[in-house]
Amino acid sequence: MTPPAARPPATARDTAAAVRAGTLTPNAAVEAALARIAAHDGRVGAFRHVRTAAARAEADALAAHPDLATLPLAGVPVAVKDNLPVAGEAMRVGSAASSDRAQPADHPVVARLRAAGAIVVGLTHVPELCLWPATESALGTARNPWNVARTAGGSSGGSAAAVAAGMVPLAVGNDGLGSIRIPAAACGLVGVKPGLGTVPAQIGRNAWFGYSENGPLATTVADAALMLAVMAGAPIAPPPDELPMLRVALSTRSPALGVRVDPAATAAAERVAALLADAGHRLARRDPPSPPLDALHVLATWGQGAADELDDLLAAGGDPARVEPRTRAHARFGRLLDKLGFGGEAARAALRARFRAFFADVDILVTPTLARTAIAADGWMAGGWRRSVAASVAFAPFPGAWNAAGVPALTVPVARSADGLPLGVQLVGPPGSEARLLALAALVERAMPWPRVAPGYDAAV
Repeated sequence: MTPPAARPPATARDTAAAVRAGTLTPNAAVEAALARIAAHDGRVGAFRHVRTAAARAEADALAAHPDLATLPLAGVPVAVKDNLPVAGEAMRVGSAASSDRAQPADHPVVARLRAAGAIVVGLTHVPELCLWPATESALGTARNPWNVARTAGGSSGGSAAAVAAGMVPLAVGNDGLGSIRIPAAACGLVGVKPGLGTVPAQIGRNAWFGYSENGPLATTVADAALMLAVMAGAPIAPPPDELPMLRVALSTRSPALGVRVDPAATAAAERVAALLADAGHRLARRDPPSPPLDALHVLATWGQGAADELDDLLAAGGDPARVEPRTRAHARFGRLLDKLGFGGEAARAALRARFRAFFADVDILVTPTLARTAIAADGWMAGGWRRSVAASVAFAPFPGAWNAAGVPALTVPVARSADGLPLGVQLVGPPGSEARLLALAALVERAMPWPRVAPGYDAAV
């Protein structure tokens, strides 16, 4: 018998178009996703919980919708990161200490996706309290479909793994210091962190003091743009047919002192910058500000966010004995930096202003997304707090500043390193530049085509 031809699963746009046209039912779309999850997730570990019965029931209900033609995501299976409420499901935030009590209502982003016709097929693994760039917790480990010995990234690692293995075409992530862009780059995906206020945040107590945003993970720029528009609750205004000449800055220097950037990651960013220059944009090498005190302010917010999330987890009945030691250590670290004066709203506002000032005479910044390809999948919980912090900084020094600034940023896959793993390039812009970033990412996607899913996951199931 001849094996089926390798063919990646349909994009979200194609799935929705087929459902709207009546050539595909929501039930068939959901069954295809559930079959791929059953075939692949035992190896990858993307999902903390698969909503098999609930997703089928929701597909049945959607099939009876009076006007599928109005739904931009009609019948599209999606995955949701397990730190956002999904009605009727527990929200475990990667912690064995958390409650298994069902959430009473959907997060606004989940509600918008469902109203657009999407069907939530499952909740994806995260590291405890979403603190780390490798998704390993007592509840499960999300592995990179390109190499399961490596991490899918974090903290939206399960979401990225689900998309990169073709189990779903779209997944919800959120990004407090790179937690969409890190796993997207590690797994060869498009990942978008919108700017402050574009998409409802409502992540934990205060969305890490305004650093954290919800956004899409997808296999194509067009799918990411579609999902972002639904999450935002309004169209993302498209750029003109021809972009004006843009002032493009290229920076490949690590913002973290002493962190070495893989030459392949540097070369990938330089290729994208050269592509933009060839398209008529003005290119210059220019590094954003990165004084050591700014790094301490960012670290303080990371630690303070952990402290608040841990306090809320325990106040909700969480079992302190089941909290990871490195989580408790990170919360103590955050409280200490706050006492030393590195936290607080005044410091965060000043930091945001300094980073935004970079765009006074720059329209687009190009950097590597990560300093290297995906790190190991296992051993981080046992390795302790210092090892986790050091690995976080060495792996992902580029994304965090733009959470502090509250500006949009995305990653697009462009190349493989010598170890065969994906390399992503980060594009950053000033407030309100989401559409421009997506247009540039589409240009990169056309010029540097990339496999939509990881090798070995594109055969029919």
